[in-house]
Amino acid sequence: MAHRLKKEKSYSYIEVGEGTPIIVLHGLMGGLSNFDSVTNYFSQKGYRVIIPELPIYSMSLLKTNVKSFAKYLHDFIEFKELDEVILLGNSLGGHIGLYHTKLYPKKVKGLIITGSSGLYESAMGGGYTKRSDYEVIKKKAQDVFYDPEVATKEIVDEVYETVNDRNKLIKTLAIAKSAIRHNMAKDLPNMKTPTCIIWGKNDTVTPPEVAVEFDELLPDSELFWIDKCGHAAMMEHPDEFNTILDSWLTKRGL
Repeated sequence: MAHRLKKEKSYSYIEVGEGTPIIVLHGLMGGLSNFDSVTNYFSQKGYRVIIPELPIYSMSLLKTNVKSFAKYLHDFIEFKELDEVILLGNSLGGHIGLYHTKLYPKKVKGLIITGSSGLYESAMGGGYTKRSDYEVIKKKAQDVFYDPEVATKEIVDEVYETVNDRNKLIKTLAIAKSAIRHNMAKDLPNMKTPTCIIWGKNDTVTPPEVAVEFDELLPDSELFWIDKCGHAAMMEHPDEFNTILDSWLTKRGL
């Protein structure tokens, strides 16, 4: 990881740069380093990039759900004494960002989602019956990306370790169920926060029609496509992702 993890109270997070806070929310299997490019770019552009480690595997099973993570995020924002923030979330992180925005709309002045859950859950937590087979897990990790080479051995090893840890697997499945339970189709039309939707045209986890539906349901959203790109646009096409987001933030005066 290019940036040092800070530990304060019960929180672990990365914080780089000064200015308007952008809080980055990682996904279920996503490490904080997945956002190195975003962190490096926007911390040089007058933003304070903060990436908290979400307590995906450390909360009690009862609290392992989207709503609890959204409340945890609220507590973290309060702890950091931040007023209005921009939220950027990938996959489950996008869902947490959306749910947090629904609960605390005054706290969020801009929202960016990429490959977000919240409307459609396909591969989240499913298909781990052959979890002890490294090659099966490798293929599953590669399928997240358009270019399988992006799934480095380090990424595959991390996914393999997660799904073969019984406690983590139980929580992964609990989160997958929670994501389905917290479907946001009815909430989105009431959420007026400016939202930037950046989506991989070749995302097989949350397919392109999901992005279209987000764009149709959210009152103030703009949808941007990245070609030859899977579920994690900020990793596969970091320069294009940053350029799209930078232009949108400038246009919106954020």
